[in-house]
Amino acid sequence: MSETIPVRTIETPPKKKHDAGRIHPRSFRGFYRRLRIAGGSALFALFFGTVWLQWGDRQAVLWDLSTKQFHVFGSSFWPQDLLLLSAILMICAFGLFFMTVWAGRIWCGYTCPQSVWMWLFMWVEKQAEGDRNQRIKLDRSPATLSKLYKRAKKHGGWLLISLVTAVTFVGYFTPIRALVPDLLQLKADASAAFWVMAFTTATYINAGWLREKVCVHMCPYGRFQSSMLDSDSLVISYDVARGEPRGHRKPGADYHSAGLGDCVDCQMCVQVCPTGIDIREGLQIDCIGCAACIDACDTVMDKLGYETGLIRYASERELAGGRRRILRPRLVGYGAVLIVMVALLAWAIATRSLVSLDVEKDRSLYRFNHQGQIENSYVVSVLNKSHQDRTFRLHVRGLDGLHLVNAAPFVVGGGERVAVPVAVAVSPEALPSDVLDVEFELEALGGSSRTWQETTRFTGETQSPR
Repeated sequence: MSETIPVRTIETPPKKKHDAGRIHPRSFRGFYRRLRIAGGSALFALFFGTVWLQWGDRQAVLWDLSTKQFHVFGSSFWPQDLLLLSAILMICAFGLFFMTVWAGRIWCGYTCPQSVWMWLFMWVEKQAEGDRNQRIKLDRSPATLSKLYKRAKKHGGWLLISLVTAVTFVGYFTPIRALVPDLLQLKADASAAFWVMAFTTATYINAGWLREKVCVHMCPYGRFQSSMLDSDSLVISYDVARGEPRGHRKPGADYHSAGLGDCVDCQMCVQVCPTGIDIREGLQIDCIGCAACIDACDTVMDKLGYETGLIRYASERELAGGRRRILRPRLVGYGAVLIVMVALLAWAIATRSLVSLDVEKDRSLYRFNHQGQIENSYVVSVLNKSHQDRTFRLHVRGLDGLHLVNAAPFVVGGGERVAVPVAVAVSPEALPSDVLDVEFELEALGGSSRTWQETTRFTGETQSPR
């Protein structure tokens, strides 16, 4: 069994925070920052761009609540396909488990929407109010027109981003090419307008005001990650053996002879952290794995001429002088389950039926028609999930002499459901019992030999009326 890494779940002391109040991360540069920008840009392109794509005469990706259909390019999914959505959510969960065992909270640091929008809002804040020290000074300064102007710029930028985000999100449920003009002309549906306002407010509060509090206090992921990590998981780590004892030193001084490690205690790793922790205190639940501290520390090490990697992605086993094991039972297990689930989902989507057949018996038990036959009434519902019109014919089986009274072919349009009333009759002498199972068969005409079956009940009397 894999060991569990002893993740420190201590709260960072207040003196380690950026400021007594709001956290003000310092701007920085580095490899992982560029990697995070690339991941965020891909997420933005996917989120803001996909909603504008067209597929024929409709939006390419649209969850149409009015028709209860989910369109994804050339495929349409109905409530009957809810099991597929559940499977996708399970695959996402196992994918998150796999990534956590492999590299900790890498999802949180690079592609989680909360952290991506949080970094965007912090960039807007920097453009409006300046870098860390300027923002701290602005917070402590008295109210002036200059301060009001800077705050207005910041909050105006936040609100604009929040509004665009909300309109885009609602656009996945209401066709966006009609939604945007309606909103601009104040003609939008009340429901759509409400959700745009609701998501604008939620984005503004979450990314602008709550920020790291969502990751630290509201998201459960950080709470259970310690049970998923093992001693071979890659996590952001401070090399204690190399860095301690930390302390200031003069440039060019022989600090080793003074008994100091490589850490100069510059606090840069603390100042760039969006959650305000000190990574030198060990792995903590507040760490979202953004690697900002790695970029900041490497920058300082480069300036001093020291070897980089004092703070780096490393496993507990590597820090203890061992060699990290990549293939281990927990990681292989999650990976195998993930591959199997993805394969099963692909098979289920490729082989899913594009026609749904439902048969509902009329509430009346039975009746005798003018020919003295026992007759049952049914409503046959046929759902055509494809985008082409299709012609069908019904058959009924289960007993010799059982036949449909009205068996004419019928057409079901693409993406439509048609309810067809039908009657089934049989001679009373042919009935073996008062209740028996019969099978409706739906046959697709026009070159397709596909059939669909549905079993229901037929009721009657075994003797003809006198």
